[in-house]
Amino acid sequence: MKAAPPLLRPADLGEIDNFCDALWLEDGLAKATLDSYRSDLGRFARWLAEQNAEPLLDVRETTLTAFIAKISREIRASSQARHLSTLRRFYRWQVTRGRLVVDPTQKLLSPSLPSRLPKVMSEKQVDALLNAPNLDHPLGLRDRAMLETLYATGLRVSELVNLKQHEIGFNEGVLRVMGKGSKERLVPLGEVALDWLGEYLKNARPEIIKGQLSDAMFVTARGGAMTRQAFWQLIKRYAALAGIDPARLSPHVLRHAFATHLLNHGADLRVVQLLLGHSDISTTQIYTHVARERLKTLHAIHHPRG
Repeated sequence: MKAAPPLLRPADLGEIDNFCDALWLEDGLAKATLDSYRSDLGRFARWLAEQNAEPLLDVRETTLTAFIAKISREIRASSQARHLSTLRRFYRWQVTRGRLVVDPTQKLLSPSLPSRLPKVMSEKQVDALLNAPNLDHPLGLRDRAMLETLYATGLRVSELVNLKQHEIGFNEGVLRVMGKGSKERLVPLGEVALDWLGEYLKNARPEIIKGQLSDAMFVTARGGAMTRQAFWQLIKRYAALAGIDPARLSPHVLRHAFATHLLNHGADLRVVQLLLGHSDISTTQIYTHVARERLKTLHAIHHPRG
């Protein structure tokens, strides 16, 4: 029988709670982000208790180094980097509020991460995916409207499934999105996506919801909003129907396609940053590498001296 993992010390648990509460109040971070911070800090605090080491606020650089060395043998470099980022933010916050004089993480080095470019869909593949739903069925019409909206706007899947009817301005041709950190942005829809949304609202949504009340834009037969998990499964199913490897397709890949295809057709990087809701343009710059690689491939294929 496995021994139960050591419990967090009450003082350490209190510090983690205070930190996460402050981030929620001051920065309005999403629940998933706060849960990630809480999980990472909880893992570190449990290890400290297991090792009978110093409490969170008294931790030494050597103790932190030992913890990072331990998890480096257990998890991927990207997860190590996330843990270290969490610890840095926690201890910097403690310094700013006067609980600590020195940040014990300041000399720690981040793990080197391999350069990872987003998976890319060609425009032909996007067309095949958008044409996959069965339009003779109300659910197929709903799914086509969702896929068209996702590709037209580059929304995060959580933003897509949480859309409300009143957030779509048909006259203005835009939708209002509440993104990460409770930041609102307006995103143009385009005529094609607007047409599919109108068709869905007129001929599919009433049939699906059957008189139930809901302000969700995309609904299920139970009357509730479509979930992230359910849409994830749908897009995998439509990938297979479109002749695309389902393992290489997710809602986020369609968001990547939105950004990459915009840049391929001459959009400005700052515009793409605003549309995606990135707070930092460095996050958006990865798409310039993708677009550049695509241009190299096209040049090699089509130029007589490629």
